Amino acid sequence: MQQFRFSLSALSLGLALAFGAQADTLKKPQLDQLAAAWQGGQKPADFNAFLTQAAKADPALQASVAAYRTHKTALAGDELVDIARLLGLYNRLQNQQAVIASIGAMVAIPTVRNVQVPPHESPQIVEFGKLVEKMASDFGLAFRNVDNRIFEVSLKGRGGEEFGILTHADVVPAVLSEWVLDDGTRLDPFKMTRVGDFLYGRGTIDDKGSIAAVLYAMKAVKDSGLPIERSIRLMIETTEETGGDAMQYYRAKTQLPAYNIVLDSKYPAVVAEKGSGALKVLFPAEQADGASTAITAMSGAASANAISQTAMATLKGGDLAAVATKLEAARPAFLKKYEAQGGKFSIDIARGADSIELKVTGVSAHGSRPEEGVNPLPRLALFLRESGVQLAANHYLQAAKYIDALYGTGYLGEKMDLGYADDFMGPLTFSPNLVRMGSDGKLEVTVNVRMPRGRTPDELKSQVTAKINAWAAANGVKLDVAYDQGNWMARDPKGAWLSTLLNIYGDTTGLEAKPVPTAGSTTAKLMPNAINFGPAMPGKKYTAHNAKEYKEVPDLDADMQMFTEMLVRIGNLKQMQ
Repeated sequence: MQQFRFSLSALSLGLALAFGAQADTLKKPQLDQLAAAWQGGQKPADFNAFLTQAAKADPALQASVAAYRTHKTALAGDELVDIARLLGLYNRLQNQQAVIASIGAMVAIPTVRNVQVPPHESPQIVEFGKLVEKMASDFGLAFRNVDNRIFEVSLKGRGGEEFGILTHADVVPAVLSEWVLDDGTRLDPFKMTRVGDFLYGRGTIDDKGSIAAVLYAMKAVKDSGLPIERSIRLMIETTEETGGDAMQYYRAKTQLPAYNIVLDSKYPAVVAEKGSGALKVLFPAEQADGASTAITAMSGAASANAISQTAMATLKGGDLAAVATKLEAARPAFLKKYEAQGGKFSIDIARGADSIELKVTGVSAHGSRPEEGVNPLPRLALFLRESGVQLAANHYLQAAKYIDALYGTGYLGEKMDLGYADDFMGPLTFSPNLVRMGSDGKLEVTVNVRMPRGRTPDELKSQVTAKINAWAAANGVKLDVAYDQGNWMARDPKGAWLSTLLNIYGDTTGLEAKPVPTAGSTTAKLMPNAINFGPAMPGKKYTAHNAKEYKEVPDLDADMQMFTEMLVRIGNLKQMQ
């Protein structure tokens, strides 16, 4: 594992020197003016006509436009930057609606993993590959299907070098009941719905929006005739959300590009990722006393790497009227206590003929970002424990006790006394998300773990397992622990390609451009020299894995513009480092 040590001040100075050559290139204010002129006037027929308009609007661009039109030699320096930036703007303005339509077509293919069907045999994955193949054919790009594991789209450069772009087509499951807007509008997660500037649908931001945007960026570059020295290989993975076994298969059969840009995290440019872990604790099923009130069902998120919006439990047996009364009485004080500790949530208590249904509604979030959500599952477990209701001993009650004792409503390992943080990568986090009965008759509770630099996976696994086993022994609880912990990744944040990505982001958005870490864990870990570039914008909630996942249209515009410029400029760098 490459060690990650650098000085932000030194890096900032180096980047400033690197960007000095582009001091007079187009920046956000000029790009905004050109966009406004396009939208307010007659649209050019093609990129060449667009350049004519741009040169008239800004005479300083005339030299760059003239150089582009000669096509005698490859563009370089400021001229290359300006033309690449104008091509990005043209692509965004010309193809926005086509990209949105493509995202809609992709979202309509529910590429959720079915545990009973290998992903490469999934009809939905096969259908998605055919959709990408058709787009590639229509755009004049090369396509290769690597056994339905990876779908490749390539644009040939003039030289022998190549760089990779990596995205993924698979998505996490969706809980239909959670896809309801504040005004009561019900959404279908597998039908893209536009509401204002929000494109709702599973995969709109993770990762189908990126796939559509970069395919149209490749089309724009090819149609422009701009020479690129490096070939571009887009790789669309099909198992990223469930372990990345498709990429493992691909690595064994195909030489990877030496440098790779991943479109599956956030801007400005991600150079460090936490390690993702799945901490499973399995409780053998126990038959409860039928005369007493017992938990007979419990549910949380649909996948381990998502914090759900709702968590539910069913109570049966005993004096349900008395139980409902006690739960109602306990609710106000419980809400007041825990809302003060970590955000608003609600508790619904519904009495049926022979059961009580408890529903806790919190705020959904990506599993890597528990601070952005209000996790309903631990709040449900704590309410069951603190309400004063006497519940019969069974596997569900043991699970509630486990969540209460070792996690509570915190997510920094406070109750296990295992918390730590890295200055750059942030803290270790634990998020109990998934609870479900397995086919083996055991109740599974899965905690999503995100581990920064500071410990090895084996060290953390040993420490966590010891804490769980000690609790189980002290409380006479039978359980099994199955803990898979991935490692953190840190790249050396130097080189011309990183400087170029930061320059593209900073000049396009007008925002601060510096390398950043992420709590997310992507297939970048499996790629040599991989940096994540988008699509999540800083300062905004990342809605991947959330109920009501969405992509904002202005952010999609920025993706289209920046991805296009990225392909041209990275494709023409003299050297990547």
